[in-house]
Amino acid sequence: MATIILVRHGENDFSKKNKLAGWLSGVHLNEAGHQQAQAAAQRLAALPVKAVYSSPLTRCVETATYIADTHRLAVQHLDEIGEVQYGEWEGKKIKKLAQEPLWRAVQFYPSRARFPGGEALREVQSRAIQALEELAATHEKELIVVVSHADVIRLLLAHYLGVHLDLFQRLVISPASVSIISLSPDGVVRVLRMNDDGPLKMPAARAPEQKSKKEKKGKKRAARKEQSAAEAPPPGANGREPSAAVAPDEEE
Repeated sequence: MATIILVRHGENDFSKKNKLAGWLSGVHLNEAGHQQAQAAAQRLAALPVKAVYSSPLTRCVETATYIADTHRLAVQHLDEIGEVQYGEWEGKKIKKLAQEPLWRAVQFYPSRARFPGGEALREVQSRAIQALEELAATHEKELIVVVSHADVIRLLLAHYLGVHLDLFQRLVISPASVSIISLSPDGVVRVLRMNDDGPLKMPAARAPEQKSKKEKKGKKRAARKEQSAAEAPPPGANGREPSAAVAPDEEE
């Protein structure tokens, strides 16, 4: 049974500012990210790691190097576990992207979402699964480390947990966190650990959902209707009994 330790890269200024780095070059770990990567390497130092694989992107390679150096191993680059190709969304702030019509699909129907000029999430999941299956066959009975990205790791975990792709957004993968799966040649899958980033701590406060312009306009219209209803005279105030009938030109 191959045991695969999935590690997310440490923090960088893009993730800290809630921007999509994607495949942009030159995105390095920031100071906190280096500390997180060092801590992850220390947590894995006592394990018999036989190989370290990494997404070719700088932030992952830097994280993987801390782990590989601890075990005197070389970092092996693997494109198939690289970040999602976000296309036209790369480099943009999440707050702005949340106004795009596609955002709803990405959040609630990701199995049908394709980033403009980029990949479909189902394609990312497929290439990442194939990569892990090949690694499991190559490293049968060995322990290896794979350093990748939050969405890629979540897509992998969703698959091996038997969770539909449309629900993968429910999983959380923190910077420099560790998740562990075991894959047996006879098909047996075991998810041994998820999103382990050290001592337990209080979860961060959840940011409010970003609403689309259409939803905001709908909310304003509803508020205006409520205000109009509150200002209208009560039934019977005009001297007539209120009627349950609605005139044809008054129907909504």
